[in-house]
Amino acid sequence: MVNLKEFIIPAIDLRDGKVVRLEKGDFSRVKKYKDDPSSVAKLFDSVGFKRLHVVDLDGARMGKPINVEAIRHIRENFSGEIELGGGLRTSEHISFYKNIGINYFVLGTIAVTDVDTFERMVYKFRDRIILAIDSKGGRVAVSGWQSSSDFKPYDLVKRYDDLPLWGYLYTIVERDGTLEGIDVEPYRVIRSMTSKPIIASGGVSSLEDVKKLRDTVDFVVVGKAIYEGLIDL
Repeated sequence: MVNLKEFIIPAIDLRDGKVVRLEKGDFSRVKKYKDDPSSVAKLFDSVGFKRLHVVDLDGARMGKPINVEAIRHIRENFSGEIELGGGLRTSEHISFYKNIGINYFVLGTIAVTDVDTFERMVYKFRDRIILAIDSKGGRVAVSGWQSSSDFKPYDLVKRYDDLPLWGYLYTIVERDGTLEGIDVEPYRVIRSMTSKPIIASGGVSSLEDVKKLRDTVDFVVVGKAIYEGLIDL
């Protein structure tokens, strides 16, 4: 039996230092939930979650860390592991956050735009890099989901699976923040291609959605369903 507090990774998405959720990755469709991210981190810690998924949305758009103080306060108020994405484009960015206690680093754009740099970062931070595969319209989205690349999602697994990645975060962008429910099939395909851990993301609307994924992936990121009270902490 999977422990749901270990299987679910709650999401804290940051914009202007606040906790928000986007719909389908669209920055014009944003809903604010909390002004103080540290209080949310403290709540998730108190109910027993073991890992947090934190995204610097402003950083993803700007290509550099932006919500640094909010992330520092989240780290101070959550005792478990934290994975961080959004605007991590250099080893210096990762080293900075590693030094303040962030455990894992979610990289997507750099894996598409600068293969050599991405590979060097993976070897430098062995088993701490999570490759973000953001699927939008059948292509890999980059730069905070604002642009599409020529890569198909599974191309990235074929290209990078031999590297010492921790694993993959696979997001169906069209479902993210919609509460439309999940589609298990894309995760089954990736599961057949790798033995590394897979984190599912996008569209979770209930605990039933979470349970559908238990036999296919290792973790699932849940955001809006928690903030809207559809999953009772």
